[in-house]
Amino acid sequence: MSSQEMLNDAEIIEMKKQPTYAESIHALATSNLYTNITGAVLLPFAFLSFYLHWGDNATFLINLVVIVCLAKMLDFTTDQLSKEMGQTLGALVNASFGNAVELIVGIMALRAGQIEVVQASLLGSILSNLLFVLGFCFFFGGLKFHDQKFNPAAANISSSLLALTTLGFLLPSVFHLTTSDEKLSETFSRGTSVLLLFIYIGYMFFQLKTHSELFEAEQEEEEEEEMECNVISAVFGLIVTTILIGFCAEFLVDSIDGIATSWKISHGFIGLIILPIVGNAAEHVSALFAALRNKMDLAIGVSLGSSLQIAIFVTPVLVLVGWIIGQPLTLDFPVFDISVIFATVLIVINLINDGNSNWLEGFILLMSYFIIGFAFYLLPDPASALLQ
Repeated sequence: MSSQEMLNDAEIIEMKKQPTYAESIHALATSNLYTNITGAVLLPFAFLSFYLHWGDNATFLINLVVIVCLAKMLDFTTDQLSKEMGQTLGALVNASFGNAVELIVGIMALRAGQIEVVQASLLGSILSNLLFVLGFCFFFGGLKFHDQKFNPAAANISSSLLALTTLGFLLPSVFHLTTSDEKLSETFSRGTSVLLLFIYIGYMFFQLKTHSELFEAEQEEEEEEEMECNVISAVFGLIVTTILIGFCAEFLVDSIDGIATSWKISHGFIGLIILPIVGNAAEHVSALFAALRNKMDLAIGVSLGSSLQIAIFVTPVLVLVGWIIGQPLTLDFPVFDISVIFATVLIVINLINDGNSNWLEGFILLMSYFIIGFAFYLLPDPASALLQ
């Protein structure tokens, strides 16, 4: 083959990697067609419901649906950017923006002083991934394939880190019970948040650089696909989507007090059950589909990986953001919440350490999630406050 032919082949490959702007716009519009149409139709009403004061019920429900639709677009744009940047940097982009919805909603709730909602939503995101998503994957995957195998080494690393983060949540709470000095407790909580971020950096370096072979199975599907959208269009879509999520998150958070009153549910239940389902909708679907294709390494990577990102990235970032804007968010979770986190991590570690899953294990995880949800449904806001 001549050098000219090799050059032509390289140009063809490059053209495939970088779609035209027309192709990119078409890909952005049709990537998730039904959710895009739903989001485009409801987006104006999301703004109108807030500024024209249609009531908390309408504002909450409309913005809830719009955020789910925007989360799918956010997932698509970050996925396109990750393909262009290569496996290592691309995985870092996916990890950083994978929980952008939770981070944005958390910041908006912090600004509004909804500390209990933020703490409950962080806990709920961890629980929904460990119990709800993983439970669905084990249950439906087990019904279809009887027994499913996965790499226990990667799963055990993730579960060990989850156990470590439990320590990061437990100690600030115990520390606060031990001393009556609020300033000292806040200092310890913020210092622990910084150390959790260092753990996250170390985990990313381990996963992407030194021991990437342990996680290769989770990245196979991404490597098979080609770019549908060029970098500039993907970045533009990412920026616009993030801004729109910020507005809708602010509208949604503003309606939480009214929803808690009219629906007769606690702020903790809203944060634990409703908001995590919104923020993790895209990940829930992708993990379940992976399990139904018998790709359990991918399914477990999504559920455990997302839980870790919430625990050692989003949570400490929100604590530090609260410090900056003067909101007293700390790692001092209520005693009941800490008990739930500890029991959940213990159950998950025991179920995944053998590298094998079946429908009964999924059923156990789902029932555990429903029991916790029922407890938070019955637990009123004043009781939660007294436990802190």
